[in-house]
Amino acid sequence: MPEPVRVTGGKHAGPAERPYDLVLTDVRAVTPAGVIRGGVAVRDGVLLRFLSAEELPRAARTVDGGGRYLLPGLIDSHVHFRTPGLTYKEDWEHGSRAAAAGGVTTVIDMPNTLPPLLDPADAARKAAMVQGRSLVDYRFHLGVAGGDPSPLLDATPREATSVKVFLAGHHTAPTVVRDPASLARIFGYARESGLRLVLHAEDDGVFELLDNWTGAPGRYLDYERVRPRSGAIVAVAKVLELVRRHGTAVHVLHVSTAEEADLLAAAAHAGLPVTFEVTPHHLSFTAADSARIGARARLSPAIRHERDQRRLWEAVLAGQATTIGSDHAPHTREEKLRPVADAPPGLPGVQEMLPAVFTGMRRHAPWQSPGTHLELIARLLAANPADLFGIDGRKGRLLPGLDADFVLFDADTPWMVTGAAMHSKCGWSAYEGWTMAGQVRLTVRRGQIIYDADAPGTFGPPDGRWLDAARPATPAHPTQGAVR
Repeated sequence: MPEPVRVTGGKHAGPAERPYDLVLTDVRAVTPAGVIRGGVAVRDGVLLRFLSAEELPRAARTVDGGGRYLLPGLIDSHVHFRTPGLTYKEDWEHGSRAAAAGGVTTVIDMPNTLPPLLDPADAARKAAMVQGRSLVDYRFHLGVAGGDPSPLLDATPREATSVKVFLAGHHTAPTVVRDPASLARIFGYARESGLRLVLHAEDDGVFELLDNWTGAPGRYLDYERVRPRSGAIVAVAKVLELVRRHGTAVHVLHVSTAEEADLLAAAAHAGLPVTFEVTPHHLSFTAADSARIGARARLSPAIRHERDQRRLWEAVLAGQATTIGSDHAPHTREEKLRPVADAPPGLPGVQEMLPAVFTGMRRHAPWQSPGTHLELIARLLAANPADLFGIDGRKGRLLPGLDADFVLFDADTPWMVTGAAMHSKCGWSAYEGWTMAGQVRLTVRRGQIIYDADAPGTFGPPDGRWLDAARPATPAHPTQGAVR
């Protein structure tokens, strides 16, 4: 069993100054300058300074980190917390607990709810629904309908710096853009407004052709075949042509195939404002797993094959992928037990994301140190999403003056995933039975401890904030900070 985190009052006297609110000692802080051994001091929700290994200033609360790694609070830029309209599957109380238990301190929620978030003016109303219910800080991606994308012109950074576009539909994607002229208008409006498009890039027309020919899948073994890679490749090719034409910044979500990764990496190398995301699910599972565990691993885009998984890991380890997002999209057990054609795609993942990615890195690049892996994770899951979505002025890095958002991570103690340990409202995990290589011990959001692994079931105050943002200048270069 891991050693418990020791939390004490600040009884060791230091200089005669106002005590810090929180001090963490004996940590390996994962900073932009590398891994630094020592401590951190927090006051008024802000990281004030790093401490040497010998310093122990006065503080209202002192945490002995036991030599564990201290990461910046993670930013999950791809969650579906289902508010409003679908809260029987997930809600902010449960989703934010799962996030906190996974080391995530900020989330950006997707717009495909009931009703969907299509008008910038509705962002404040959604924030009011969330206020007082969330452990973590939050932003929203704006949605768009193909028929009238003009509301994009009214969006300011307060409401959104990004717009989600679905190019293919599924059970919880009601606003699919199928018309090429409408899609071109969206690219133009987004460019004019300085908005980044985040794209579900699969081609609905390709899938319609296949459905009319083969019909719906009757077995999970058939699911990848009827939602094949061709739909994603065709969509990405169309997106890149629109980027060339309009100059719009795009971030392609949940890339699932080797060909997509190649196209997007090549486009970025050519100077196009293109970045992309990979999910832990596509890094962890293959189509064989989908056939074995059925609806628990049914996704949209579908989980692909071993060669795709190898290419996605290459993209992650080489710094070609810009972010990792959980695509946390819970459904109830009852929904997942429907007939194959009707079982909705999507699975929970915000709590499992950090340990799943770290475990995969240990397996796919065992010659690298845990610190090297965690430096890359800090970029993919904190610094890069902060940069892409305009919150880098306060989030994403361990730096004095930024929010005191931390994750104390034990990289040395394995543990087994169980459904009972999951905090999502759906109560299950596709990773049940997996042994993970490291675990979150403590999560701090703006100087407050919101999750402590030694006090299971006890969380901090649900006073997460709707964050303001700045309009991002340019996309982060996808090969910046590559680990080779």
